[in-house]
Amino acid sequence: MTAPGPRLRRALEGIPSYKPGRSATSATGRPTYKLSSNEYPFPPPPELVDAVRRAAETINRYPDLTSGRLVAKLSERLGVPTSHLAVGTGSVALLYHLLHAVCEPGDEVIYAWRSFEAYPVAAQVAGATRIEVPLTPDARLDLDAMAERVTDRTRAILVCTPNNPTGPVVHHDELAAFLARVPTDVLVLVDEAYLEFVRDPNAADALALYREHPNVCLLRTFSKAYCLANLRVGYAIAHEPVADALRACAPPFAVSSLAEEAALAALACEDVLLAAVERLVEERRRVAVALREYGFDVPATEANFVWLPLGDEAEVFAAACEAEGVIVRTFAGDGCRISIGEQKANDLVLEVAARWASSRGLSSRDHR
Repeated sequence: MTAPGPRLRRALEGIPSYKPGRSATSATGRPTYKLSSNEYPFPPPPELVDAVRRAAETINRYPDLTSGRLVAKLSERLGVPTSHLAVGTGSVALLYHLLHAVCEPGDEVIYAWRSFEAYPVAAQVAGATRIEVPLTPDARLDLDAMAERVTDRTRAILVCTPNNPTGPVVHHDELAAFLARVPTDVLVLVDEAYLEFVRDPNAADALALYREHPNVCLLRTFSKAYCLANLRVGYAIAHEPVADALRACAPPFAVSSLAEEAALAALACEDVLLAAVERLVEERRRVAVALREYGFDVPATEANFVWLPLGDEAEVFAAACEAEGVIVRTFAGDGCRISIGEQKANDLVLEVAARWASSRGLSSRDHR
């Protein structure tokens, strides 16, 4: 008889798994493109590569426990005290630590759905009950409905803006009104992973709202616009009690010296990186306009991706894209998220979409 193994937490039973975007393969013998992860699609600037190479000379030493130089630079740029900043291995790791800091078994975490796939995982790992609030018909967060779901067991609310995977942004007046309704002992996490891609003048100024509300915490990352997805570095902005709790829950030496030096180099060459972001924003506009002309229902997007709510046909559309050498992100039975990449990759998606629309009579436009 086999002896029983270690007793695991019941909270982990039935936990959803996070599924990363699949990588493209070259099996077709032609160029392939990965548009299944919201990555910076261009090669990193030489300044970033040089910074990592220099930092690699010290890999035999532990990194700075507090990432002090990066924290000081962020404090200077954002106008917030260093005690209000905490860094971690990407904003998603900070999310996990924060939920561990505020949740006891049976507490509740509220978030929109569909939203970032890590939310249900992080909530359940923390032992919390997941409260999922449907999006509006135009794929936006329904903050009124989220506020109505608050109970005396609610410990955290996750607000993703722009929302991943659908793209719309939360407006400032919406978020301000929402915060006025939320009890001050409930932590509101505003996930701004795609902040640098936002061009909507009505988008929420979450940094200003954090200054007004001690229960607001912002999550930001160097993974998207700053080209450092592989090095895993993000930061949280929160008032001191929350930032202290986050640091208490985080493992020591989480952010490597390579990551810290690369983040500092990214801030130093920000003009180069953000010029590329502007190119992606223009491509986003071009792709979204074309898809709408073909008859697709594309929600307003302020991120580096577009969303196609294709329902049961999502996997069929993704397969059609893959046949042309492009991998997109599929959410079975719901839709496809298509990251904005190189122009050639975007053009291939549009070619597939044009044929798809024509075959289904979505639009009268000539797609030849």
